[in-house]
Amino acid sequence: MTLADYLPIGIMLLLAAAFVAVSLIASSLVRPNNPTEAKLDPYESGIVPETEPVQRFPVKFYLVAMLFVIFDVEIIFLFAWASIYDSLGWYGVAAIFIFTFFVAETLAYVWKRGALDWNVHRRARYIPTDATDEAA
Repeated sequence: MTLADYLPIGIMLLLAAAFVAVSLIASSLVRPNNPTEAKLDPYESGIVPETEPVQRFPVKFYLVAMLFVIFDVEIIFLFAWASIYDSLGWYGVAAIFIFTFFVAETLAYVWKRGALDWNVHRRARYIPTDATDEAA
């Protein structure tokens, strides 16, 4: 490979940077610049919070979001694999089987740990046993 082989990539990077620069400059020239008191307030709604929230945002929402991204990326890989399935042969079938096995194993682990169970009181580890009832 020579440096000339990378020329299309360099041109595309320059075009992308130029597009970003032109977009930022054009938006700064075209936008209205009349901030009101409501626009300078915090938050989108313009409502200033009077107190802090009672509780923190639960981590389980972030966990489910991360799991969604992981499995969404798996679908992207499967789509890419399916588009070149004929040229990969049995090697591609074995590779995607191993990949899918590890993703399914991760799903089973997460499911067993209760990360997908939103009702905390129904989880087995939170159900009191006789030993904990006697200690209390």
